[in-house]
Amino acid sequence: MSQKIPTKGPHALAEALKALKTIMNLTTLDLQDCSIGEIGAQGLAEALKINITLTTLNLQSNSIGINGAQALGEALKSNSSLTTLNLLSNQIGEKGAQALGEALKTNSTLANLNLTYNSIGDNGAQALGEALKTNSTLANLNLTFNSIGDNGAQAVGEALKTNTTLATLNMRSNKIKEKGAQALGEALKTNSTIITLNLQRNKIRKKGAHALGEALKTNSTLTTLNLQRSWIGENGAQALGEALKTNSTLTTLHLGSNSIGEKGSQALGEALKGNLTLTTLDLQDNSIGDNGAQALGEALKSNLTLTTLNLGSNSMGENGAQALGEALKSNSTLTTLNLESNSIGDNGAQALGEALNINSTLATLNLYRTTIGKKGAQALGEALKSNSTLTILNLQRNWIRENGAQALGEALKSNSALTTLDLQSNSIGDNGSQALGEALKSNSSLTTLNLLSNQIGEKGAQALGEALKTNSTLSTLNLRINKIWIKGLLAFSEALKANLTLTTLNLVENKTSGKIALVLFQSLMTKSTLTTLNLGYKSIEEDEAQVLGEVLRSNSSLITLYLHSNSIDGNGAQALAEALKTNSTLATLFLQNNSIGSNGAHSLGEALKTNSALITFDLENNSIREKGAQALGEALMTNATLTTLDL
Repeated sequence: MSQKIPTKGPHALAEALKALKTIMNLTTLDLQDCSIGEIGAQGLAEALKINITLTTLNLQSNSIGINGAQALGEALKSNSSLTTLNLLSNQIGEKGAQALGEALKTNSTLANLNLTYNSIGDNGAQALGEALKTNSTLANLNLTFNSIGDNGAQAVGEALKTNTTLATLNMRSNKIKEKGAQALGEALKTNSTIITLNLQRNKIRKKGAHALGEALKTNSTLTTLNLQRSWIGENGAQALGEALKTNSTLTTLHLGSNSIGEKGSQALGEALKGNLTLTTLDLQDNSIGDNGAQALGEALKSNLTLTTLNLGSNSMGENGAQALGEALKSNSTLTTLNLESNSIGDNGAQALGEALNINSTLATLNLYRTTIGKKGAQALGEALKSNSTLTILNLQRNWIRENGAQALGEALKSNSALTTLDLQSNSIGDNGSQALGEALKSNSSLTTLNLLSNQIGEKGAQALGEALKTNSTLSTLNLRINKIWIKGLLAFSEALKANLTLTTLNLVENKTSGKIALVLFQSLMTKSTLTTLNLGYKSIEEDEAQVLGEVLRSNSSLITLYLHSNSIDGNGAQALAEALKTNSTLATLFLQNNSIGSNGAHSLGEALKTNSALITFDLENNSIREKGAQALGEALMTNATLTTLDL
């Protein structure tokens, strides 16, 4: 059984201790952001010494400090049930880490320890390293953002030479340089348990990468290595490429933002020609250019294992895209290709379109912001008519306009594989939207369509609404930031009465007002499948809130409702509260940035005493004051479902 403590400070501590004493089968206790401080941690530690059921304890962001960590360390010496401890952002410092290290020398149950953002430094890391030499249960250790330098990394590396249980080590965003990376590399030559190592955002440079490369030549367990933003340069990439020629276990390699350039990319390309295990390669933001892309394209022609390739933001042009397109014609393993933020233009898109006519494995293609115009979109549309494997296509922030959208719409009439199409910010207008609407009448595969910020007006919205009356697959439609007004909203209202599949509709930041939104509310009173409705920024006031309250009393499908940034006052909140007393499906309600006040909060508190469905409730910035907070606090004493309350 799990328990989330929704209160803060002394009340949170009291609730937690009560739960530990009275709930005999309690296994998970979540005290994240509860401000229990060091005194609260000390109280919990005392309870842990005798508790025999709790396996997971989340104390993230509680300012337990050194004393709190020391108390928990003492408890861990005798506790025999806790397996997961999350102490992220608790200011425990090196002394707190030292106390936990001492505990780990004898503790025989803890498997997962998260110490992210705790400033434990080298001394704290050294203490944990000493503990790892004898500890035989810890499997996952997260030391992200802890100001650990080379000395700390060397201590951990020394421990890894003998430790036989640690499988995941995260040392992201520390101060580890060449010597620290070299120590970890030495450890990997003999260690046989580490499968995931994250050194992202450490300045290990080429010498550190070379040491890790040497380790990879003999290591037979590491499967994931993350070196993003580690300053390895082209020489570091070359060392890793050399290692990949013989390594037979690494499956995932993240090298994003390392300035490896075309030479580093060429070295990795050569390695891929013979490597038989790597499935994911992340080279985003490395300035590999067309030459680097061409080298990787050549490798893809013979490589038999790579399934995911990330080449986003790499100064690639149409020549690089053309090389990759040629490779895709014969490659039979790649399923995901990310080319976002590269200026491949229409010619590059046409080359990829040609490839998609033949390729039978690629499932996800990301072409976000790649300067594709209508000709590129038309080429991709032609490919989609025959392609039977691509399921996700991202064309956000290009220049396809209405002609490109019309070509894609025509393709969707016969395509039966694509499930997600993202056309955000493409200025497709009403004509483009009408073409897509026509396609949706017969298309039977698309489930998600993103048309955010496309200058769609009444005619485009009406066409989409008409399509939704017969479409039986689309579940998510995003029309945020368009020019839809009353006729468009009426069309959607009518569509929702007949549609049986749409679950999420986003109409935020259109021309619709609260009065006009009433039309949409009333459609929800009939049988509906809609589970998520976003009506933020709609100037919804008391009258509209009352109608919405009526809707919620009868509606049995809506799970998530966004009403943020409207003009709902205390009376409007009271209407919603009345609905919450009987509604049994709404789980998430966003009411932040309204004018609910203390009286509205009191009404909502009364509703929470009997409501058994709401899990997440956001009331931030509503001037509920002390009286409103007290009413909500009183409700939490009996409410058994709410886990997140944001005031």
